[in-house]
Amino acid sequence: MTSPVHAGDAARGERVFQYCYSCHSIVPGETNLQGPNLAGIVGRPIAAQDGFDYSPAMRRFAARERVWSQELLDRFTAEPEAVVPKTSMQFHGIDDAAERADLIAYMRSIPSP
Repeated sequence: MTSPVHAGDAARGERVFQYCYSCHSIVPGETNLQGPNLAGIVGRPIAAQDGFDYSPAMRRFAARERVWSQELLDRFTAEPEAVVPKTSMQFHGIDDAAERADLIAYMRSIPSP
């Protein structure tokens, strides 16, 4: 059985997304920021946003992992550099597992473009 903490709360996750919003949009179709759009990220192929220039490290990672699962997003948002060595993303991660669960719940709530 999944604990309530790990289920995540999308409303709290919207606040946690403040860590991400300066580089990523969650508004479907918006692509004018430094990072790729995260709308519909859960279950989406990795490094697959049309027109976005992914780093070589992220493209290598995408060849191995293929799809952003909730578990993979949890690991990546905890320690981006450990999951994708030499990633160009300048973010050190979110230590708190409950915050990561909330963030993922929020991202799950945003439909694909």
